[in-house]
Amino acid sequence: MAAVTQAPITAPIQNESVKKKSKVKTKIYVLDTCVLLYDHSAIINFEDNRIAIPITVLEELDNFKVGNETKHYEARESIRIIDRLSKDFTLREWIPLENGRSGEMKIILGDSSSQSEADKAFGKKTNDHRILDAALNLQLIEKNATVVLVSKDINLRLKAKALNLPAEDYLTGKVKDMKFAYSGKTTIDDLEASVIRKMYVSGSTKKLSALGDARANNHFYIMKNCSSSALGYFNESKKIIERVDKGYAYGVKPRNAEQAFALHAIQNPDINLVTICGDAGTGKTLLALAGALEQRNQFDQIILARPIVALSNKDLGFLPGDAEEKVNPYMQPLWDNLNYIKNQFGVNERKYRAIEEMREQGKIQICPLAYIRGRSLSNVVFIVDEAQNLTPHEVKTIITRAGENTKIILTGDVRQIDTPYLDEQSNGLTYVIDRLKGKDLYCHITLEKGERSDLANLANDYL
Repeated sequence: MAAVTQAPITAPIQNESVKKKSKVKTKIYVLDTCVLLYDHSAIINFEDNRIAIPITVLEELDNFKVGNETKHYEARESIRIIDRLSKDFTLREWIPLENGRSGEMKIILGDSSSQSEADKAFGKKTNDHRILDAALNLQLIEKNATVVLVSKDINLRLKAKALNLPAEDYLTGKVKDMKFAYSGKTTIDDLEASVIRKMYVSGSTKKLSALGDARANNHFYIMKNCSSSALGYFNESKKIIERVDKGYAYGVKPRNAEQAFALHAIQNPDINLVTICGDAGTGKTLLALAGALEQRNQFDQIILARPIVALSNKDLGFLPGDAEEKVNPYMQPLWDNLNYIKNQFGVNERKYRAIEEMREQGKIQICPLAYIRGRSLSNVVFIVDEAQNLTPHEVKTIITRAGENTKIILTGDVRQIDTPYLDEQSNGLTYVIDRLKGKDLYCHITLEKGERSDLANLANDYL
């Protein structure tokens, strides 16, 4: 969240006037449309600062207000908030934000001259340039204030800075430091051999001191001694370290410690929300689907979904065919993983037939994420692939769909984001991991080693 910057007040120097003090310069934040489509509450999230909304933003919100996607919901909510705040005022004056602070808001116009600064610099009039013009015009009017453009659009921020207009990203919901991103696992070296031996003999140990400062709720451990090692999982409520085995899940066996941890989390009845991160080829979606199929008798349905990032930012309506034909290209990776698991068995084997029967009866369902909104999900395993392309609000909306006996699994690679206004720090998957780590009902693991093929690993490492 952006905050007011106050200049330090220096102590009075002898023989100087006591009245001489440094002044606090007001900040005015100009909001771009994409900020409000990302988070409608951005209007009231700037504490006691002033918020200016270009009239072009109102026009763009009007264009986005019809539809069932999250951006359409955000546009409608933004319009309602502005309407409510302006009930007793006109929008050309500073009006109170009613956010418990002294913040104010108003609508601003652009440069009315025949050719504005943005036109001169970039050669054509677009909505982005009109927003820039409005901010530049406000900068000329508000001589005693610092005007800052706030946008999720990196290129618009660069254009603003090129015109000597300060610009910054919208920081609410953005994870601050990705250098120390939570991986869900810790390696402990030089552990007592007796602890590891106890893990293999009894399947668990109560010697929690073995974890030391690394002790964390719903966390995984690679526990090593010079002559032996074990994989462990710690849950704070049970006060034991459980052994994690590399067991099969519907014909799929984990090939490394992280994959074993992922399957353990997916099949743990005490965990209702699992997030799995990793590069391409680390097995995120395959493990999620295999773990869900292994628990098929505990749930009524397995639903696989993924957000659709349409080509050239066009809606699916531009694509040929009926609804199913429009979305099939986007859903193909999910079908590929399901077919891979099915082909681990012969056509006459029980598990092969079980998958076919579940598909025929609708107990395995693959669909676009947009079709899930508004539903209440009970007695299901709900797998969301490519979750890094969701906003924090979208992920929250999905998780709040969960009813009784529902497990939600979010998979994705935070370094491969296809949505233009999200990045490694502001996407919904990163947001969930940062906010929920160590909480009950939640578990996370990052997969680091690619297992698709040596060629895929080579590409991930060097290209």
